[in-house]
Amino acid sequence: MTKLSTKHLLGIKELTADDIHLILHTAENFKEVINRPIKKVPSLRDITIANLFFENSTRTKLSFELAEKRLSADVVNFSSGSSSVKKGETLIDTVNNILAMKVDMVVMRHPNPGAAVFLSKHIDAKIINAGDGAHEHPTQALLDAFSIKEKLGTIKGKKIAIIGDILHSRVALSNIFCLQKLGAEVMVCGPTTLMPKYIRSLGVKVEHNLRKALEWCDVANMLRIQLERQDIKYFPSLREYTMLFGLNKEILDSLSKKIVVMHPGPINRGVEITSDVADSAQSIILEQVENGVAVRMAVLFLLAGRA
Repeated sequence: MTKLSTKHLLGIKELTADDIHLILHTAENFKEVINRPIKKVPSLRDITIANLFFENSTRTKLSFELAEKRLSADVVNFSSGSSSVKKGETLIDTVNNILAMKVDMVVMRHPNPGAAVFLSKHIDAKIINAGDGAHEHPTQALLDAFSIKEKLGTIKGKKIAIIGDILHSRVALSNIFCLQKLGAEVMVCGPTTLMPKYIRSLGVKVEHNLRKALEWCDVANMLRIQLERQDIKYFPSLREYTMLFGLNKEILDSLSKKIVVMHPGPINRGVEITSDVADSAQSIILEQVENGVAVRMAVLFLLAGRA
């Protein structure tokens, strides 16, 4: 298989296992490219890509921009305060203005779930969802899967625990879909108040005890508490959350086996994870950042139909 089964990347849910394998295989080739002395390839030389970020982002935006430039694409950047942008006319007007500049692909982050799907029905350009509200973040799940595969050799049969604020996390949802399609077992762990009501229907194990989750898993993916998405208090205090669900070196060293530690970033050091864990030999957080560029290069390349 050399072609994706979908025209856009709106979410992992729409991808087949073959699509995911193709993206990861293509990313391996691009990782080799970005480690060369000359890191640029002319693959998307005549393609124009617009980055539309209606929500704050540092790592994802930089990663996409770097991926686009490594592929020699022309890049247009657009940011907007999310307060003035609501899904509907404003979004379409903005995009139509950008498409009038003859843009081929749109990378979009938006605070409203479903914004990328909405857009894909109204414009001709290829759409890549860079995060829509608390719904999905497909390229993060793909780079996480790539990083696990690189570290452990395979994903099939591995046990992955996603720990933290599951309720507000688009990373958790995309990771669950992606890892299950690749044959992994998935557990979610966190306070009851931060678990979506539908979570068991996704076929994941649910655990509220951090140590039990860590003893079970091969990989712990630590999520931050998304205070910016919380309109009510879901737990008494950050200090109490850290005592119950924070991963520190003492806990990590006391486990019966060595596990791999991941984090999609940005890290709240001292809350969900301590600095000595984030910077330890068991952590692949920096590898995730590097792999993000290779995976996004693969997605852009495949959606542009250059494979």
